[in-house]
Amino acid sequence: MRSRPYQNRVHPDGTLHALPVRGGVMGNRGGRLHDGDGRICRAHASKRWIYCVTQFKGRRRRVMGDGYTELFFLDASTALSAGHRPCYECQRAEARRFASAWAIAFGLSAPPRADDMDRVLHPARRKRGEALMDWADLPYGAMCTMGQTPILKAASGAWGWTWQGYESTEPPSIRVRALTPAPIRAVLAAGFLPPGLPGSQTEQ
Repeated sequence: MRSRPYQNRVHPDGTLHALPVRGGVMGNRGGRLHDGDGRICRAHASKRWIYCVTQFKGRRRRVMGDGYTELFFLDASTALSAGHRPCYECQRAEARRFASAWAIAFGLSAPPRADDMDRVLHPARRKRGEALMDWADLPYGAMCTMGQTPILKAASGAWGWTWQGYESTEPPSIRVRALTPAPIRAVLAAGFLPPGLPGSQTEQ
């Protein structure tokens, strides 16, 4: 039995950590990131970064096995902040809502294909944390950071992120550094809301 946790828990800034915490959402970065000993040896395998449900059609996987590397997030908002989009297989309805909001955000005549969104998202992931903005301009469902603390903006207010969950906090009164990549912020501003926002009816 493994005594140390795998480095597959994802922070809102996209970094991977080895911590003994459970995740409510699973995901991957397009393939295998780990070596034969279960150690992370690269940040991503492709541009296709997705988030998924933790259980789907009774499938069972061995974590850090021969296939893709399973990553775990606190929730969908954390996954979005880390630069992941909804999976079209296990999250089809959510993925379609995301693509429809993307079309609105970018003035497209029809929802884009997954590959088209991934091409836009991938360079934006590398620029995460560069944008300074007023709290009022951050859309619901997006995250920012003030100092070392990630903060989620929801209709119910400001929520400090921790590995175990959210803690109510005061809205920042100074400019903040956006963690959620710019294209995903645009999708959120166009009406897409991730499930489980603190204080909302969809909170699990």
